[in-house]
Amino acid sequence: MDSPQTETPPAILELRPPRHRVSRTAIRYWTVRALVEWLVLAAIQVVWLLATDSDRRAWHIAGLVATALVCAAHLIVMPQWRYRVHRWEATAEAVYTQSGWFDQERRIAPVSRIQTVDSERGPLEQLFGLSNVTVTTASAAGPLKIRGLDRDTADRLVDELTNNTQANQGDAT
Repeated sequence: MDSPQTETPPAILELRPPRHRVSRTAIRYWTVRALVEWLVLAAIQVVWLLATDSDRRAWHIAGLVATALVCAAHLIVMPQWRYRVHRWEATAEAVYTQSGWFDQERRIAPVSRIQTVDSERGPLEQLFGLSNVTVTTASAAGPLKIRGLDRDTADRLVDELTNNTQANQGDAT
């Protein structure tokens, strides 16, 4: 008589902080990206200042100085803060992400639920040698995004997740 086979219970996945940080180069990337946006705002303010009557320019100059102060604070704090928060990890069972700086989010996706794994590099990210990895599942919360990885790490991660997904016989739903 055959003995009944016992199935091993599925691993319990915990929502926990991921182990890996993004590339340190992401700090410079986030700084430059934010600086470009601040420069656009400052350029608009300068054009407005030059188009204003001289008796009203004091208010525009005060606004430009305030913009410069907020810009400086943002460029000093935001990239460092994001670097401390943004983390990721991929195991044979799941992908863990943590992102944000004011609104922080921590997510987990079981490998059995992964539908697609994509890599993306925008023009500015290419200049800094960075890549983003997007892991799509059937979740209503949307895909998991890991931003700010160095190019080699992103390529290895895409390969690893693709192999893990193919080896896992889940239904990806």
